[in-house]
Amino acid sequence: MALQDVCKWQSPETQGPSTHLPQAGDWAVPRGCDLKTFLQMHGPRLAHGTTTLAFRFRHGVIAAADTRSSCGSYVACPSSLKVIPVHQHLLGTTSGTSADCATWYRVLQRELRLRELREGQLPSVASAAKLLSVMMSRYRGLDLCVATALCGWDRSGPALFYVYSDGTRLQGDIFSVGSGSPYAYGVLDRSYHYDMTIQEAYALARCAVAHATHRDAYSGGSVDLFHVRESGWEYVSRNDACVLYMELQKLPEPEPEGKTNQAHRAGECGKISSRPGELSPEDSRMPAKTETL
Repeated sequence: MALQDVCKWQSPETQGPSTHLPQAGDWAVPRGCDLKTFLQMHGPRLAHGTTTLAFRFRHGVIAAADTRSSCGSYVACPSSLKVIPVHQHLLGTTSGTSADCATWYRVLQRELRLRELREGQLPSVASAAKLLSVMMSRYRGLDLCVATALCGWDRSGPALFYVYSDGTRLQGDIFSVGSGSPYAYGVLDRSYHYDMTIQEAYALARCAVAHATHRDAYSGGSVDLFHVRESGWEYVSRNDACVLYMELQKLPEPEPEGKTNQAHRAGECGKISSRPGELSPEDSRMPAKTETL
């Protein structure tokens, strides 16, 4: 005790609370608590969200998604790419855990490449969807979270499948996945028809994602648009979602009755593509793929 009194030293167990604030970016946790365990038990519950959609029509398959990756009030990446190319004739939208989506798309790309080498031709979109659902179903119950719409063109024409990580596989004409999907479905169900022109399809996809980003707190940023044709997929454009929505509000409302008026609405939406809000060709280039949602 004499040495402690002379040196004015205290053991760590008897020291009082520190008057120093934690460094920027650090978490202040109770003494003796493990940071990871403490955050799992008492940390904030982060809500994740996105808006992705895809639909099939006469001239191929359209895939569109927002670009903001958010966790609650935190924006992880304002310009992430949520439509991932699998091969020349196949795209996939991503919704769920970003690491899971990126990993399983790499696995799918590898398996499709091996099948192409063995069989001399790429499998159909249906085969690719079945392969992905079977592989992921083996990990059911292990917190795997992948929800995707596979958009492609094969020998049977344009094809669209929804695949979930529990093994669910559905074929259809319209799919929207993510927290903004209810708002996107409202626009798609109103104006979609199989015989749309290419410009009407582009306008419909932009309208649906723009409305979803306006209503959904966890979607936003820009609107990425892809088109899968018989010759392969094409990256069409990237538009600012807020600018698109403001331009849509300036358009006159069409008559509510008749499919012709619905097509007219999509045509009116198409006028926004030539307005000043659209990004320049330099800004519309294919962005680098990120692994955050």
